[in-house]
Amino acid sequence: MRYRIAVLGDRDSVMGFRALGLEVCPVSTPEEGREALTRLARENYAILYVTEQLAAQLPHEIDRYKDALTPAIILIPGKEGPLGIGMAKVKTAVERAVGADIL
Repeated sequence: MRYRIAVLGDRDSVMGFRALGLEVCPVSTPEEGREALTRLARENYAILYVTEQLAAQLPHEIDRYKDALTPAIILIPGKEGPLGIGMAKVKTAVERAVGADIL
């Protein structure tokens, strides 16, 4: 089985990733983001990069996959800059894995 990688978020934030060979999925509303996330999770995508701005609008959908093997959802800053959500999720994951806050 061959896994793929995709990037979800607003058009201006994700289109540059196409040059790196990643599949891009520009969305303009939270509903489009929800549908795209669900579709990509079903279609053998191992890694989904999601802009923090979109993830902030889809907390329940993002949390649904937090303990799943695939897809791994990695939050990235959008064109507006970082919101700190991605780093907070990394910190929480490290605390769960290590048992203490080492960051």
